[in-house]
Amino acid sequence: MTKTFPLLPLAAGLMLAGPLHAADLDAGKAKASDICADCHGMDGKEDKEFPIAGMSVEDFTKAMKEYQNGTRTKSKKMTKAANKVNDADIADLAAYYGAQPK
Repeated sequence: MTKTFPLLPLAAGLMLAGPLHAADLDAGKAKASDICADCHGMDGKEDKEFPIAGMSVEDFTKAMKEYQNGTRTKSKKMTKAANKVNDADIADLAAYYGAQPK
């Protein structure tokens, strides 16, 4: 008897979990227009203190998660904006702003 049996429930669970969200640039652009563009602009460069154009997906996601969980408290406006988006929105926004030239 092989020792693969304990891995079967894990493998089955991963298969049932479904695919991860693939970032959608068009959805990111639409969400940026609704939530981010007032301060950061559509190009991500208007906020001179914190430009987000060309920001890595990892850094963008980390920042948004920290605003959501209260780790970052520098900006009440950012906390409010971050709490309007879900994980899929964050992935889309990160992809959109990450694709903008610095």
